[in-house]
Amino acid sequence: MLIGYARVSTDDQDLSLQRVALLGVDCTRIYEEKISGARRDRPELARLLDNIRAEDVVVVTRLDRLARSTRDLLEIAERLNERGTGLRSLAEPWADTTSPAGRMVLTVFAGIAEFERALIHQRTSSGRAAAKARGVRFGRPPKLTADQIGLGSRLVSEGTSVREAAKLLKCHHATLYRALGLEQVRGSNV
Repeated sequence: MLIGYARVSTDDQDLSLQRVALLGVDCTRIYEEKISGARRDRPELARLLDNIRAEDVVVVTRLDRLARSTRDLLEIAERLNERGTGLRSLAEPWADTTSPAGRMVLTVFAGIAEFERALIHQRTSSGRAAAKARGVRFGRPPKLTADQIGLGSRLVSEGTSVREAAKLLKCHHATLYRALGLEQVRGSNV
């Protein structure tokens, strides 16, 4: 069975051209929505993916109506493939997973996307290592300065509870426990 999916980004856009094209290739059911492709929660696409069966073919007028990025397209295509369902784009005849050539093209795209992710990871790791070598600190800035930790240590050594010292330093008591290298005892007011 051919199942159509039509989408426009805003309420003032019209689905009629996509609907006509999908009916023209004999789609027996068409899922339609007026929602940005950038949104991950597309209710009609979710319904389509929940209701497809093996041997169905999802048909779109153009791939950008279905997916917002290559990665998104590959994820959707993989979900369809797992269900034994094909994918066909009317505007991009090479995007037809019901044919060996279409499956090969999609496999090449998947390989390119994986390669791109690996390159991004490699560049990010190299950049992070170089920044650390220059002394750049990653993560959240410390809540307490060295002077505050020193003051907290002195207060605790003079008998102030960690909780009271933390209130004076305007931080959570667990933060002060960590900064002082103390082990926090549950229920304790140390």
